[in-house]
Amino acid sequence: MTELNRLLSDNLAIIMGATAAILVILLIAVLVQSRRLGRATRAYGALVRGAEGGGSLQQVLDQHIGQVRQVSSRLDDMHTMTEYLEQRTRGSLQHIGLVRFNPFEDTGSDQSFAIALLDDRRDGIVISSLHGRANTRVFAKPVENGTSRHTLSSEEADAIRIAVEGTTPVPTAR
Repeated sequence: MTELNRLLSDNLAIIMGATAAILVILLIAVLVQSRRLGRATRAYGALVRGAEGGGSLQQVLDQHIGQVRQVSSRLDDMHTMTEYLEQRTRGSLQHIGLVRFNPFEDTGSDQSFAIALLDDRRDGIVISSLHGRANTRVFAKPVENGTSRHTLSSEEADAIRIAVEGTTPVPTAR
């Protein structure tokens, strides 16, 4: 035992220095961990601050899950409505072609016309009006997939082409 006492007393300065160094390192580690814990506590507080009743993380998560379900349900409703509107839109008037012309030599200006009114499937009608000095005649012909089973005048065919292609009529020489 005396040898141990002598060894300790001979190296007391080194042992105290090592103990002090370990103590300083531990103190720094405690301060770093304390700072980290403070940041984590503030972050947690900010996270749960939005919860009703100032609750816990579980309440915040439950609240967010409820909101996600609500948004998902509304998204499903919007998807259903979009599909319905797309179906309705396909059957609505989308393509229009108009050709004005003068079918008779004895009348002035282009008072006659042919107009094609088509949906997205290129179905609809073509209406033509022939204006003369004594009278005006109106004709309507069904159009399916951009064509008609009835004989079409060149103006009616041009009106359908304009509606389908979205182009202006090619001038015809008379």
